[in-house]
Amino acid sequence: MEAVAVEIENLSLSFGETEVLKGVNLAIAPGEFFAFLGPSGSGKSTLLRAIAGFGPKPRGRILIGGEDVAGLPPWQRDVGMVFQSYALWPHMTVAQNVAFGLEERRLPRAEIRARVEEALALVGLEAYGGRRPSQLSGGQQQRVALARTIVVRPRVLLLDEPLSNLDANLRIQMRRELLALQRKLKLTTIFVTHDQEEANTTSDRMAVLNDGVIQQVGPPMELYDRPANAFVAGFLGTANILEGSLEPGPEGVVFVSEKGLRIPLANAGAERAASRARIVFRPQNVAIAPAAGPDGQAPGTQEGIHERPHEGAREGAVEGTLEGVVREREFLGHIVRYTVEALGHTLLIDQTHRQGDSHFEAGARVRFRIDPARVTVLH
Repeated sequence: MEAVAVEIENLSLSFGETEVLKGVNLAIAPGEFFAFLGPSGSGKSTLLRAIAGFGPKPRGRILIGGEDVAGLPPWQRDVGMVFQSYALWPHMTVAQNVAFGLEERRLPRAEIRARVEEALALVGLEAYGGRRPSQLSGGQQQRVALARTIVVRPRVLLLDEPLSNLDANLRIQMRRELLALQRKLKLTTIFVTHDQEEANTTSDRMAVLNDGVIQQVGPPMELYDRPANAFVAGFLGTANILEGSLEPGPEGVVFVSEKGLRIPLANAGAERAASRARIVFRPQNVAIAPAAGPDGQAPGTQEGIHERPHEGAREGAVEGTLEGVVREREFLGHIVRYTVEALGHTLLIDQTHRQGDSHFEAGARVRFRIDPARVTVLH
């Protein structure tokens, strides 16, 4: 079956007096693996269920392959949905579970048998057709739920947190298998998750939702590197977010925080100088080294840190390079994360961990430099 586009136009939905979706507009390309990402209560599952036809009738349009399906019941939309609970019939065999939707459509028995075998082979369960769901592992049950959905050859595959019941290692394996299956079928797929890693590793693009509103749409890396607002920045990974203003500097625009911390910027237009602003930068985009010793020299200076005091600078307010005190240290395996206090700000700084490296202890004075090219001015 040819892949189809899914388009959402000015979609709003309420439960009683509570508005859950608020004027959602979205275009999903044919064959795209698209993720809805957001915290609990953001509206992501409600939006997925609206596409499937479950719940109250929304206001606005839902187009699948150019056809407005907003007023159609679920069984007339030609979509397949995999639920978080899998919803397998315990008294039926695996093959009977997979065949159920085809039998409801009253297809010939020979065609049902052939399509069930094909679907089970696609998910690697061709030898498990005679077993009951209770005889399967969680990952195998998830594959059965997928097979039962794809066997009816839907135009769109909808996945409502299908991996959330699996342990961490199995989730990694299953998301890889899920993506490989989607690529093989070339099926337009919409995946709901609150797990950033799942969305990042599977989706071509994703929409971040909060409070029933789409905050930003784009490829995962683009949203991570260039978040549109503070919510997206804070939700997609760890971020330092500061309030302040933009001012003219010696070599361009400088961000000055409300507490006087100065950070040169590489990507802010001069026309924005003197305006209020909020910036975001990731912990890994900060270089850290020991603070200068009594002789003014910094031992073990890390590459990329250069001191250039600006006129009237005071301790901790050095153009490009700042000083602070380590308050906490967390070992996270591949990185060491420091909580550093500088000019009243609490900042997170990540340092790659390599075997044999020495690291800063709590209470150590350090100096650090935020990479100007990797600071984003938020709207």
